[in-house]
Amino acid sequence: MDMALLSVLVEHHNNGYHAQNGWKPHVYHACIKHVKEKCNIDITKDNIVGRIKTFDKQYEIITRMLAQSGFGWDWEKNMVMVESDEVWDRYVEANKDARGYRTKVVKNWESIVTIYSKNHATGAGARTGAESVQELDSQVVEESPEVPTKRQRTGDAILSMIGKMSTSFDDAMKAIEPLPMPKVTPPAEILAALEKVDGLEESDMITSYAKLIVNERLYESFMSLPEKFKKNYLLTLP
Repeated sequence: MDMALLSVLVEHHNNGYHAQNGWKPHVYHACIKHVKEKCNIDITKDNIVGRIKTFDKQYEIITRMLAQSGFGWDWEKNMVMVESDEVWDRYVEANKDARGYRTKVVKNWESIVTIYSKNHATGAGARTGAESVQELDSQVVEESPEVPTKRQRTGDAILSMIGKMSTSFDDAMKAIEPLPMPKVTPPAEILAALEKVDGLEESDMITSYAKLIVNERLYESFMSLPEKFKKNYLLTLP
């Protein structure tokens, strides 16, 4: 079912129907129809949204791992490759949500990467608590000049308290901010770089592309090499 669902999402993502705030409505209808045709299973929009949340979590956790030294993707086993137990233990100590991924099989990883690589929604536009406090500050400041001095002093005291609360709240929010997502080079940029390698066969280009899009460090190493070494480097990738 995941394969049928992702095939539709990939197609519509490539056609530009993956908006900043989610998928266009007709994409859900296409997914429901395709899963019914391929798997003879009836699903709803809620089922699709729930599954997409799972893909979202897998994408964030795995790409964060693959951006670190000592990690890679095993295309045969459909799971993360780790250089050593020491590398793994050190990583999961700081990233608890990755603990179950040492032996977790994630099929259709290439499709998951495709639907998130170019336009990963971030929920932009939502107001933070600090912004709400600042808005409250501005409303309190707009006092009438006819307000008695005593009320103005009381208002000044309230503003001072709100200012301190805003600062404390802002500092608290900064302390729990999640780590930024690692850099992910767009697949189109990787493909363009591979097309410039002299003498690289089409089959070797496809194999290299599949490996470089899931391992940012491999791509950076590839780009740092002189042109005369790039082909041999690609042919020796694990």
